[in-house]
Amino acid sequence: MRELKARAQLLKPVLHLGHEGLTDGLVEALDRTLGEHGLVKLRFGDFKDQRKELARELASRTGATLVLLVGHTATFHRAPAAEK
Repeated sequence: MRELKARAQLLKPVLHLGHEGLTDGLVEALDRTLGEHGLVKLRFGDFKDQRKELARELASRTGATLVLLVGHTATFHRAPAAEK
């Protein structure tokens, strides 16, 4: 987990949760991006008061691990199928 946190510091958020909230499209985009990159940062533009709950729900719905939640940014990890 320490290595993932270190790698996450170098990443910029590639997804943003905006005023539409937790949509199926956002879940699909996170799922697809995790499949491509394995480690993904998401920025909460809105719903900042609910970020902890939303981050846990996103992790659950995508089969990912919530690596880090700092400020308004969450980092998720999902190992490629070969590593599971």
